[in-house]
Amino acid sequence: MKNSLCMLIQSIDHLSLSASKHSPEDAEDLAHLHYEASRLNTNLLQLLSLYRAEKHQLPLTIEEHYIVDIVEELIAKNEVYIKNREIKVEINVDEDLAWYLDMDLIGNLLNDIFINALRYSNEKIIISGYEENGKLHIKLEDNGQGYPESMLDLVDMPMQQLDLNAGRTGLGLFFARLISSAHENKGERGEIRLENGGELGGSVFKLILP
Repeated sequence: MKNSLCMLIQSIDHLSLSASKHSPEDAEDLAHLHYEASRLNTNLLQLLSLYRAEKHQLPLTIEEHYIVDIVEELIAKNEVYIKNREIKVEINVDEDLAWYLDMDLIGNLLNDIFINALRYSNEKIIISGYEENGKLHIKLEDNGQGYPESMLDLVDMPMQQLDLNAGRTGLGLFFARLISSAHENKGERGEIRLENGGELGGSVFKLILP
């Protein structure tokens, strides 16, 4: 199923390139289809990771990666939807910034946050990456209406109490906390933070890894 979804997304990308030149309406429909297919693919990967975690078989492949490469791949995956929504994405990441992490899991975590930001943002998203107090910080900001209070309240809730059926506030948040906390170094675990405001006045998502 995973391979089929990836092939579907690639096909949508190719069709969108052609449609954007000849039929703006078709291009818009394909962009929405791309968004839904990406969400489905992300949810599938999340469910697979949760299943493996429940069986205590969630493997982490920790290697050094340049953060700017992860961010650029994130944008490339969602280029169709970015162009259709005319969202400006600003990258503030030092090209030399590298960190030890599981690229697949962190990439999937950030992709889920990013496509939500694309959906709820009005026109701009800022992705920042930097080291602070010996930890990696990756921050995504948008200029939408911000996170609802109900979602902000869930950040500190015990993971076993999270409602996985709660849409945007359920599975995605559980997955983000699971993957971030799985990254451990010298007794410290990764974490996520949600807030409203920031530079753009909308949602602010922070991933912090030791």
